[in-house]
Amino acid sequence: MKLLIIIPVLNEEKNINPIWKKIRKLKNIKKDILFIDDNSKDNTRLKITKLKKKNKNVFLFKRDKKKGIGSAHKAGIIWGYKKKYSIIITMDCDGTHDPIHIKKMLMLIKNKNYEMISTNRFLKKNSLSDWSYWRIFLTNLRHILIRNILNVSYDSSGAFRCYNVKKIKLKDILIAKNDSYSFFWESMFFLSKKYNIAEIPISLPGRVSGSSKMRINDIIFALYYLFIIFLRHRI
Repeated sequence: MKLLIIIPVLNEEKNINPIWKKIRKLKNIKKDILFIDDNSKDNTRLKITKLKKKNKNVFLFKRDKKKGIGSAHKAGIIWGYKKKYSIIITMDCDGTHDPIHIKKMLMLIKNKNYEMISTNRFLKKNSLSDWSYWRIFLTNLRHILIRNILNVSYDSSGAFRCYNVKKIKLKDILIAKNDSYSFFWESMFFLSKKYNIAEIPISLPGRVSGSSKMRINDIIFALYYLFIIFLRHRI
């Protein structure tokens, strides 16, 4: 099994080494790590470059500007498909996604008939206990809207996912055109119509360090885009 872990980063210098150390602790799993950097202004690239020099399984995809989290995921996934990886896992760098779940993802992919494994924050009580009330409200509101408007029951806005490259066609992932945060629920909307998806419950702690890249205009546009997708595909 050829595994690639994709981690988009933007000004995450304090989180590079911690996430690397956690992934390294995964025993008996041969994996490559691809960091995708959107021209960070801090020492993020320097940290990754140092890891890359010492570890042959670490790669750095440099982009010249911030193009959006969805765009970063798509770029990494395309890279993984071209390199013939059999499994691709995507996750955040901020400490909210615990690599310990990767073993369960791989087990489900290997032993069960699933094309994709996703994580779900709503299957576990108090899974967002570290978050602010405002962020909890927005996350739940988004989940409710997507579930009721698009009829998608999954926790579709999360980035911690596992793709079975041998079974999922790249073109089906790239149907999702959004390059920002809406890429996650848009891609889930299309993939759930065609593929067998399993979910595993997780708790999502608050960000370890750094600041969230999501802005109020991202939230407003996401609501607008949700209704656009609904109107386009309601028939």
